[in-house]
Amino acid sequence: MHLIVGLGNPGSQYAATRHNVGYGVVDLLAGRHAISMRRLFCRAMVGSGAVCGRRVLLAKPVTFMNLSGQAVSGLARYYNMEAARIWVVVDDAALPLGRLRLRLQGSSGGHNGLASIESHLGTRGYPRVRIGIGNAADGDLVDHVLSRFGPDERRAATAAMELAADAVEMGLSEGFDAAMNRFNGLGANEQGIAGAPDA
Repeated sequence: MHLIVGLGNPGSQYAATRHNVGYGVVDLLAGRHAISMRRLFCRAMVGSGAVCGRRVLLAKPVTFMNLSGQAVSGLARYYNMEAARIWVVVDDAALPLGRLRLRLQGSSGGHNGLASIESHLGTRGYPRVRIGIGNAADGDLVDHVLSRFGPDERRAATAAMELAADAVEMGLSEGFDAAMNRFNGLGANEQGIAGAPDA
């Protein structure tokens, strides 16, 4: 089984913010594959089912972003899950809006959610799908990640989340390496969606 984790913050005040694109991708996967996400377990909303013929557990931690590792490590322990089968979908302010970057492992890059997961799992060796949310124009990262996409950005952000869900599906059906080869560097602009700047 694979654990697919979308990072974000719980609560209506954070819905559809840049920091919650990971939640958005998990919701897309749940919708595409008829997986109910109504169960609260190990400090996450979870749902189990099949994606592309693979057993998966979809999860959205409700610990708030900075404590995401508490939920991820709890699920990993309960299901005896090795790090390579824990795939994390997360926002990335260092990437242009709509751009994807897939990695088998790596540093947190200053992302508090990834840092928490690394700390609780004791490893950086888990795959991650990063979704570009663009940089803060005024340099205030906290306000930026907690803001919602502007009208000229929404189509690109939505397209990027769809692409990220596609990438997870390909990773499950053909392997994460295949997904990296197909989706790394791809962005909404390659799909003809306005509002996604070139990198």
